Amino acid sequence: MLHLKKGFLFLVSAMVCLGIIAGCSSSTSEKTGGTDGKVTLRMVESLTSPARTKLLREMLNKFEAANPTIKVDLISPPLQSADQKITQMLMAKQDIDVLEVREQTVKNWANDKFIEDLSPYTSKWANWNNLTETIKHGATAVDDKPYYIPYGVYEKTLFYRKDWFKAAGLEAPKTWDELVNDAIKLTDPSKNRYGYSFRGGAGVSDYIEFMTWSNLGKQINQKDSYFTKDGHVMFETPEAKQVLDTLVNLYKKASPPDSISWSYPEMVQGFTSGETALLIQDPEVIATAEKNMVKGTWDTAPLPKGTPSNVAQQPAGTAGWGIGAFSKHKEEAWKLLSFLSSPEQNLYFSKNNSLIPIYLSAGDDPYFKEGYYNSYIQMNAKPEEFLVADRPVQYQGYAEYRAMVDKDVQSLLLGKLSNEAALSKWTDFWKKQKENKK
Repeated sequence: MLHLKKGFLFLVSAMVCLGIIAGCSSSTSEKTGGTDGKVTLRMVESLTSPARTKLLREMLNKFEAANPTIKVDLISPPLQSADQKITQMLMAKQDIDVLEVREQTVKNWANDKFIEDLSPYTSKWANWNNLTETIKHGATAVDDKPYYIPYGVYEKTLFYRKDWFKAAGLEAPKTWDELVNDAIKLTDPSKNRYGYSFRGGAGVSDYIEFMTWSNLGKQINQKDSYFTKDGHVMFETPEAKQVLDTLVNLYKKASPPDSISWSYPEMVQGFTSGETALLIQDPEVIATAEKNMVKGTWDTAPLPKGTPSNVAQQPAGTAGWGIGAFSKHKEEAWKLLSFLSSPEQNLYFSKNNSLIPIYLSAGDDPYFKEGYYNSYIQMNAKPEEFLVADRPVQYQGYAEYRAMVDKDVQSLLLGKLSNEAALSKWTDFWKKQKENKK
């Protein structure tokens, strides 16, 4: 009986081992283009949503139809934990072929050698020289090497009530000084009308950033953007004092009182509901405005420029597609990446995902040339006037600084903290950050 049991256990073990070997063999065959000659690519997205995943799958189906020997498995982790999930997969050296890379993740992944330097591919890619300067800047943010090809850019622009401006005999403001003056003129609390959608709550540091950058213009060290080229913290300059004066002025004279606590949803709602005349925000607001506002009552314009610099400057948020360092099919992965990044596919993706296209030629398309996206096209066509600055995410204290500014601005607007005290506090903070980084 004991011999029978041993024989049975041996037979089961042998079957299990054969199953494992067969499974591995099947997987290897599929991944290496075995007997059927097909290759399966694993693609992971980060900024997931049901609508976007559906759009991507549609584009991948087109790729598969054009490339019958390649199949693409799309992996879509939940948005809240997607970057962490992708990082875990990379740390485990999983076979990821194409993955979504963002400005927040590219530096760490590149430094950890989790993603490929795409230079060998882009050096032979005819479309590289047709990309906008903003897109090239985002792609080469780490060591001036392209670790991903952005599929679009998240830039801010000026939204304004065209009908209010026309009735007041005004044109869309071109500078921050004009914006403040126009916002004050258009403010009438008795009619619940205010000139500006102010952001006094979480995220207000974004506006202090690009207002200060615009005032300082080309004095800013683009790669170390809280410092000037001569090494000063930007908050210790006269231009920074002017920014805080402008900020307080905008709130007290041209913004709804409760906007002291407004963040993204409230400031957008203030504009689309007819409470405010001016809003500075990202392109996804276009879809919201189209849905909630009467056509012809609103429009977009390029960002206001600083004085006396005569330039506008902001961070350009980018995300795109890269190749995993542990991919066994890098050539096929590049084939997919270049397909998704082609002018035709990028234009399709941008139109259906509220993004600014990556190509200079996008300005020739009526959808962008004549519509609400035109202001973005105008800015991208003038990179010497509309500059890009990199947020100082490489500093350990950047997140701490943002949280600190949110609280300080509340105190500033309530008169509990002076402009001078706030600037001095922020200057000291960044001097210590710089010292600790050495």
